[in-house]
Amino acid sequence: MRIRRTLAALCLAAAVLGGATVPAAAADPGQRQTTARVPFPTGTTVDASGRTLFADPRGRALNLRGFNLDKYAEATEADVGAIAAHGFTLIRLPVSWTRLEPARDRYDRAEFDRVRRVLDWAEEYGLLAVVDFHQDVYGPKFGGGDRGIPVWATRDDDLPFTPDPDDWFAGYFQPAVQAAFRHLYDDADLRRWQTDFYTTVARELLGHRALLGYDLFNEPFGPIEGDPSDPAVLAAAAAELERGRLADMYRRLITAVRAVDDSAWLFVEPTVLVGQGVPTALPGFADPRRGPDRIGYAPHFYDTAVEAGRDWDPTGGFVEAYTAAITAYPRAHRLPVLVGEWGPPSARTPGNADLVRRQTAAMSGFAAAWTMWYWCRGDGGYCALGPDGRPAPGHGPAFGPYATAVAGTPVAETLRDGVYTLTFTPTRPGGWTELALADTARITVTGTPVTVVHRTPGAARVLLPAARPHTTVTVTVTP
Repeated sequence: MRIRRTLAALCLAAAVLGGATVPAAAADPGQRQTTARVPFPTGTTVDASGRTLFADPRGRALNLRGFNLDKYAEATEADVGAIAAHGFTLIRLPVSWTRLEPARDRYDRAEFDRVRRVLDWAEEYGLLAVVDFHQDVYGPKFGGGDRGIPVWATRDDDLPFTPDPDDWFAGYFQPAVQAAFRHLYDDADLRRWQTDFYTTVARELLGHRALLGYDLFNEPFGPIEGDPSDPAVLAAAAAELERGRLADMYRRLITAVRAVDDSAWLFVEPTVLVGQGVPTALPGFADPRRGPDRIGYAPHFYDTAVEAGRDWDPTGGFVEAYTAAITAYPRAHRLPVLVGEWGPPSARTPGNADLVRRQTAAMSGFAAAWTMWYWCRGDGGYCALGPDGRPAPGHGPAFGPYATAVAGTPVAETLRDGVYTLTFTPTRPGGWTELALADTARITVTGTPVTVVHRTPGAARVLLPAARPHTTVTVTVTP
């Protein structure tokens, strides 16, 4: 569950302060079968607007999309296979310190085996995976279930904690939780234990072919000096945390992972206030690896009013405010953006369906990758699928066609009324642009006289051997 009623009230107040057409064979339009290997991004490139994107070894711009798996112990091979079958390329896999290290220096081998099993499935089905060091309300001592920081690494100064069954996020403001975060950031032994854990995880998963990298800390929070019901106090506390304690923690964790893994991408998250149009105060981070940095930015994209149960109001300016707040930091530091979590509890209402459409469109302009929350079946509860296993009502835009790799510089990408359009400038002949699409879709290419299209189930590869560099090419996919 992602509902944050307390934060919704606070943050809403804070916001105030000549082409070839290629038909396809008939197939189930709801499925896109593909097991093509997703190239590991070895570097970055930029699009025409200056957005930083992942790049494969051939210099193609990669577009990674997929879903959170939520509980890795419950994820099945069928789940991973279905994500790939729908044309997606990425999973976000939450892991828990308390489950992997239930006692100091005692690691649960069975838990590591479960994590590796999911990564093995990802590799088998051609997906990449980002491992998310997950926490909710610090950890199990405060009702966080089996997620987050272990009880043995929790120091709450014997301060009170009273859970709110109707608003789990309110627990972050409880004195005991505030104390626990302060100790995690400040106590030398807790910091050492945390970095030891991260190094151990990185060592255990080192070299796995499906591993894209690590989301270093889910939805970071911290101590608030003053009245947290005051939006100005909350915003100031978030900025102070990002500039100070949180930045210091990220530096420690980057060093901890890099002690054993020089290849993985490492993603830093801002506080959740960025979701309400409050720009992050995080500094830039140096990467000690040999070669170009592999640091990314991983904000979440939630409207707290929607999470509190309301249908989305498009006149509120949420998407526009978020986009304005989210873009400056990654552009200043040339970081690819991975939106690690996004999506409404249900998109069956008109406003929330429009929200999914607008979020998908917005991310095509500022993100290099995204993972929706989350892959499950149900009639709500953030499930991306209905009980029948098909995309849930209102989630269609998230399942639409898209380019997984572009052999050139992307200029624009749109999805309107089911029609996908990609405009780009080829950088050199001989590079394949790859698409995920339904088998019934048709592909039209304009801007070059010769087009080679190779179709496979759920995918297509487009080669432009006669395209001149820096000319404009448009690829259109129609249902």
